[in-house]
Amino acid sequence: MAIKSTIFKAELQITDMDRNYYNDHALTIARHPSENDERMMLRILAFALNADERLSFTKGLSSEDEPDLWVKSLSDEIELWIDLGQPDEKRIRRACGRSQQVIIYTYNRNSAQMWWEKMQNKLQRFSNLRIFNVDDATMATLAGFSQRTMQLQFTIQDGTTLISDGERSLEVTPSTTK
Repeated sequence: MAIKSTIFKAELQITDMDRNYYNDHALTIARHPSENDERMMLRILAFALNADERLSFTKGLSSEDEPDLWVKSLSDEIELWIDLGQPDEKRIRRACGRSQQVIIYTYNRNSAQMWWEKMQNKLQRFSNLRIFNVDDATMATLAGFSQRTMQLQFTIQDGTTLISDGERSLEVTPSTTK
């Protein structure tokens, strides 16, 4: 018998002064059995950093043909493709061909650095690709925010994100890899 996803609920208040985006989002997040708290919270952070009325979670780990998050146009074209981790070259090439913009958020600094060294020359040609890394200490603290029901405030200014749940806060500044 297959293990089912665990459902999480998150209320996000997003104040993004960099993009003049101010909105609340009620999210239902299905955490795949193989996904840990760090990765799930990175998905929520990626949502907040790219918040849009049409941004949505996909099947993610359950599908090879879909990113973790995306924005699709009314004509069903992919405008933004967001992946987490260290996707292979074929997946990135396909994403860059199918989407106007591709963003990858890496984590686990040592393996992300080795991945980038291996992929760097192959990925430089993609002008619609951006890659960011979230450091290990931030990821560990971010995982601590994980609860089945969450109320999180995101304040984004000058590339830095302040996350608060009312009891604690965390400052996140992803480093730019590409």
